[in-house]
Amino acid sequence: MAAPVSEDGKGLRGEACSFLPGGAAPYGNFPDYSRFHPPEWRLQLLPAALLSQLFPSPRAGPLLGLDVGCNSGELSTALYRHLLGFGKSDASHMCSVPEKDLYLLCCDIDPGLIERAKKSSPFPGAISYATLDIMDAGAREVLLSSYLSRFGRVAFDICFCMSVTMWIHLNHGDSGLVKFLSCLASQCTYLLIEPQPWKCYRAAARRLRKLGRNDFDHFRSLTISGNMAEEITQILTKGCAMELVCCFGSTSWDRSLLLFKSKEIRSLL
Repeated sequence: MAAPVSEDGKGLRGEACSFLPGGAAPYGNFPDYSRFHPPEWRLQLLPAALLSQLFPSPRAGPLLGLDVGCNSGELSTALYRHLLGFGKSDASHMCSVPEKDLYLLCCDIDPGLIERAKKSSPFPGAISYATLDIMDAGAREVLLSSYLSRFGRVAFDICFCMSVTMWIHLNHGDSGLVKFLSCLASQCTYLLIEPQPWKCYRAAARRLRKLGRNDFDHFRSLTISGNMAEEITQILTKGCAMELVCCFGSTSWDRSLLLFKSKEIRSLL
């Protein structure tokens, strides 16, 4: 069994999944991702009262969240606990009365990781997991519209995109990254995004070369490069009708947590 490595090239032992020999995961689907990037390292940057700050007015229904690229669900669960103020011992979202009800739809391209997430989820009533290639427009429309229709909604209140942009960029090129960001912006009121820095692109390509494989199809042709947090901010603010609300700072592995808000009015009906 191959030992997967982190995006920064650090090795870990892990369960076999849909990644190449030697631990190079072409879609970022590392089977033990949370072990080398623990959720709490991100969550310490986020205010526990974030949902109440973003949505201060009373709501007739619950808040809806979309987590794109959820891996095996550890970060999704940790985000849910953190934003609703649950301790680690709370086994159900009925253990206490949250100030804001939140339902999460979490998706990932890897069916093996999704199965693990479903089996280990402590909040099956509030967090749903589904296999989805987010770049497959047909499958995306079916899943997201079906989920939203259950609540009589046409958009999510908040979308989480944590360390996913690089994999979209490497596998779908500059145009794919722009389409991906545009898609997220059209689906939510708020977008919390954590872009990978350019050094992670080089590390991912280097791992493939060490395995004797070719670079990612688009790596050599990418023109969107350099400071990826700035590049993604430009795409979202200039082409996707969003505005940057806040940067919550950077993780210890040099990734910024950026919060954007849509300039368009999202209907609740």
